[in-house]
Amino acid sequence: MVEEKISIQANLRWRVADIAAASVIAVASALVYWVVAITSSAPWALFESVLPGFGGLMNGLWLFAGPLAAIIVRKPGAAIYAEVVAGVLEALLGNQWGGWSTFVIALVQGIGAEIAFAAFMYKRWTLDSIVLSGVLSGVGCWAYSFIKHFQGIDLVGSYGIAYLVTTAVSGAVIAGVLMWYLFKAVANTGALDHFASGREIHK
Repeated sequence: MVEEKISIQANLRWRVADIAAASVIAVASALVYWVVAITSSAPWALFESVLPGFGGLMNGLWLFAGPLAAIIVRKPGAAIYAEVVAGVLEALLGNQWGGWSTFVIALVQGIGAEIAFAAFMYKRWTLDSIVLSGVLSGVGCWAYSFIKHFQGIDLVGSYGIAYLVTTAVSGAVIAGVLMWYLFKAVANTGALDHFASGREIHK
């Protein structure tokens, strides 16, 4: 029993390789986030013209760093770390929301992504867990957006519900399903063989 406890603690302890991998994911994600931020106005307006709240379908493009880092690194805090670092770097590159707002929403999104894996005690690393991570990250994004930008709008009104659903769906598809298949594609190249996640793919 003692040996099992020590083994679990060792598996959850961060290594230099874990920090490096999460950091690379965060940097790459930040570049994507930044490009999306400076090019999102026109497509966002198009979605909103279809139905108010449909702009949330784009939000998954800012949600994937946390779920992807978590499914690869498989250590507590990986989702929060990657999402926050990506958000901070995006803000430093320059976006329309500013540093503090970007940091806070990244933190909230990272916490949402982290909760999905924490709920399974960091023992379940499957498609359904990363999809849940994307969904909960989306819920965090939705909640922060209303608190920060949409004061006076009924959270349970038609716009609030549409924005929640579209953001959650976007998180599930982009930060969940797409990141799962990206992870598997990278793992199949052997690039992740230093991680349990990569070795598991080859079993």
